Amino acid sequence: MSAFAFLGAAFAEIAGCFAFWAWIRLGKSPWWIAPGILSLCLFAYLLTLPALDQAGRSYAAYGGVYIMSALCWLWLVEGTKPDRWDVLGAAVCLIGAAIIYLGPRGQTAG
Repeated sequence: MSAFAFLGAAFAEIAGCFAFWAWIRLGKSPWWIAPGILSLCLFAYLLTLPALDQAGRSYAAYGGVYIMSALCWLWLVEGTKPDRWDVLGAAVCLIGAAIIYLGPRGQTAG
């Protein structure tokens, strides 16, 4: 469930931000803002679904998925294939996200 929530959140965040990018940077109609805002609201909701008790930890784990998704957007929507440095960076981020998300949590002495 969390993987789908993270992937959905990433798509919604990127699409929402791209709507503003298209309006401001590409000269598209201001009407692009309305679906952009709805998409960003969906992003915020989806990020509440993963099974982590702390918001900050959920956001940190999501970061790796977001980076990978942004590079997929770059390739599939913007037509620019990620280079090896993009892929390496995304892999490092996904490994970090997995450590944050899957790391054992327990009581520590202190």
